[in-house]
Amino acid sequence: MKVYLDNSATSYPKPEDVYYSVFNYMKNIGANPGRGGYTNALEGDRIIFSCREALMELFNFDKLENVIFTSNITQSLNMILKSIIKDEWHIITSSIEHNSVMRPLFSIKEKKNIEIDIIKCSKDGIINIEDFKKAIKPNTKLVVFTHASNVVGSIQPLEAIGKICKENNIYFVIDSAQSAGALPIDFYKLNCSALAFTGHKSLLGPQGIGGFLIDEYLNNEASAFIEGGTGSLSESIIQPNFLPDKFESGTLNAPGIAGLLSGVKYILEEGVKTIQDQERELCQHFINELLNINSIKLYGPKEAFLRTPTISINSDKINNAELGFILDREFGIMARTGLHCSPSAHETIGTFPQGTLRFSLGPFNDKKDIDYTLYALSSILKGM
Repeated sequence: MKVYLDNSATSYPKPEDVYYSVFNYMKNIGANPGRGGYTNALEGDRIIFSCREALMELFNFDKLENVIFTSNITQSLNMILKSIIKDEWHIITSSIEHNSVMRPLFSIKEKKNIEIDIIKCSKDGIINIEDFKKAIKPNTKLVVFTHASNVVGSIQPLEAIGKICKENNIYFVIDSAQSAGALPIDFYKLNCSALAFTGHKSLLGPQGIGGFLIDEYLNNEASAFIEGGTGSLSESIIQPNFLPDKFESGTLNAPGIAGLLSGVKYILEEGVKTIQDQERELCQHFINELLNINSIKLYGPKEAFLRTPTISINSDKINNAELGFILDREFGIMARTGLHCSPSAHETIGTFPQGTLRFSLGPFNDKKDIDYTLYALSSILKGM
């Protein structure tokens, strides 16, 4: 038996139409969108247009040209942060962030005169709103938060944070790597300035495709980050300043966008709430049973409604790396060990530098997968 429980890294399996769409584009369309007026190039244009529309529907967004495609959310966050941050800015982020936020911010700090405040989250990985309010200064220009932790799944109170940002004229950028497709997201209800997403996790698309949504206020602050061919204004040596071309230089990953479109369509047809409810039920069952195993320590909220279905554990009987290895080798259970590219998050929950063993559920897991995993854990730990 094989059980895949590493959906926080990348979702697997995908809906069948995702596989077909990628293959179909490469085999039967093939052309470069935006680079020709012939039939296949125009078909590529239509697919990209349709994917922008589907993402707008999913995130309740209303500016088609402000949906930007990149290769992944790390590129998206780098493009946003490095194209907007100016000298003298005060920036607020949290201690639960992934390196895709932390590393760009501190790279910028080496080159520009900026100040970064990292708000310490609780042991469960949730930020305190009062701590956030106290951190705001007259020169606070930007807040960057993840929607949900990739280590313990904790969901941040982004609606309240976004409201405060709006009241204080602060740009608000959201990392939705762990939430897009898994949690309902309303761009305007969250009062965000930009929403970065990746296609290969809960959006159920292939690897190598991501992007971001950006409002006009933040777009006006931003400069082009990567410059080159766009298929538009080819007579000019200056990068176009209109969207999406301002941020979309070079050949887009059209097969990846075709696959992403199918993944988003699947989510829209099933309903985000339906997927969320199913995953929460499995997550709560998993948590309840883990709490009954004395030698296991569970991190993060104990209530599934406070988290995505991402569950980190350690055991006092065995190192998490060895436990993960045995689960894979002897039981066919695939989970991730270590620091998960989020050392600050592990410092917050008290698991640095050893990290944790992380199980992350997806829409194609079922109770049988969870019960088998619980059986495997119990069997291994009893033998210790």
